[in-house]
Amino acid sequence: METTTPSLPDAIADDESVACSEAARRWTLIAAIVGSGMAFVDGTIVNVALPAIQQALDATTADAQWVMEAYALLLSALILVGGVLGDRFGRRRVFVAGTVVFTLASLACAASPTIGALIGARAIQGFGAALLVPGSLALISSAYPKERRGAAIGTWSAFSGITAAAGPVIGGYLVEHVSWHWAFLINLPLGVALVALCLWRVPESHGAHAGKLDIAGASLATTGLAGIVFALIEAPSKGWASASVLAAAAIGIASLMAFLQVERGASGPMLPLSLFRNRDFAAANALTLLLYAALGGSLFFIPLNLIQVQGYGATGAGASLLPFIVIMFSLSRWTGQLVDRVGARLPLVVGPSIAAAGFVLYAVPGVGGSYWTTFFPASCVLGFGMSIVVAPLTTTVMNALSPALAGTASGVNNAVARTAGLLAIAVFGAVLAHVFDSTLNARLATLGLSGDLTAQIVEQKAKMAGIQVADATARQAIDEAFVAGFRAVMLVSAGLAALSAIVTAFALRGRDGDAKR
Repeated sequence: METTTPSLPDAIADDESVACSEAARRWTLIAAIVGSGMAFVDGTIVNVALPAIQQALDATTADAQWVMEAYALLLSALILVGGVLGDRFGRRRVFVAGTVVFTLASLACAASPTIGALIGARAIQGFGAALLVPGSLALISSAYPKERRGAAIGTWSAFSGITAAAGPVIGGYLVEHVSWHWAFLINLPLGVALVALCLWRVPESHGAHAGKLDIAGASLATTGLAGIVFALIEAPSKGWASASVLAAAAIGIASLMAFLQVERGASGPMLPLSLFRNRDFAAANALTLLLYAALGGSLFFIPLNLIQVQGYGATGAGASLLPFIVIMFSLSRWTGQLVDRVGARLPLVVGPSIAAAGFVLYAVPGVGGSYWTTFFPASCVLGFGMSIVVAPLTTTVMNALSPALAGTASGVNNAVARTAGLLAIAVFGAVLAHVFDSTLNARLATLGLSGDLTAQIVEQKAKMAGIQVADATARQAIDEAFVAGFRAVMLVSAGLAALSAIVTAFALRGRDGDAKR
């Protein structure tokens, strides 16, 4: 689910448009929509495909986390580098290269015979997305003059919303009625068409102020995030005192500390730490880190609950979030106007507070019940809360710094949002695993199941709700244990959302401070 602020290129602020025909502009807009749609929707389609993947490849819940995390890791760590590469070597060239890598990696994902091969292919796919995603709006900004750029970006945004709504449903249908392989194969015809379109009609452009390639920073960021994520995902099964877990955590922490040191002294850092001296920019990114951790982490586990516990099909699980998407899409214009009327701080306090209520509602349902009385209200409230957040957050990020830094500001905020989701999936997985294990152990101790059946369950415990067992009583205990863990995750999400509102209330300046300083 892509709800983060798109990374706006520096050309938007600097008005570096290239001379091209109206037809070329229209085809460029179409290419940007298709390219961003491929990367944006991929995560949601894969989310609804994970239960089928887990069963087909005999994977654990930790393996399922890695399928998402391998992609998110490379995308989060390298997305800022991708923007610089486009400015330096050609935005169309890097966009096409990203599309080729993403498409070939999608084919490798679909052909993966083992869960390890799939995880490796997903990492390559994430690298392709890091080249592809920053180029979408960069192509628009270079093709359209400043006075027409807003309308073009609005069109891009509208079609992105439609794609976000249709993608999970279409992907879920293919997974449910054809095969999980189609969660990845759906990218092949789109990728081939997109490359042909770019080479045929999209003009090339470069950034007049292309930054330096921060190879050291990118390497340290990738290593640091990988170490932390490995420790968090593997600790529930290997143990927190495991040598591999402790080593990964130590390497991750040391790498991230070294990353901060390198960025502080670099002449062209991928993450300019000086930007965070601006109070509004720091506050907006703190909100992003907390709220998008809550959102990104929870959206990973919702389809697992719906499919593996509640009995939804992949299509139904994909459609369950339609209220969330439709509400955000419908209210985006209104919330944009709201900023002009009351400033950004009030919406950025109220929106996360409502989102927190939505997460609490997700924690209410047990096993079974009608969608309309269980998950539908939660999806609506969460969508309403997030719809109040997105436009004011974008405005705050873009207004906090000078126009010349608009692309950098939005790119950093985008990277923060993606990193938040990356870490949240790992942290929430550890929370869910702990609650699941303790709850299931307590239930098994009281059920009086046979020794063989109990051993069968314990042997598969790492699969959590994906445990295969025929006994109805045992199945009920497994489902209830997963729901207990799911509720804990949703309540943690609610706490993070509420904390983001509190941080904003105290850190973000009021309307009198909205003007540029």
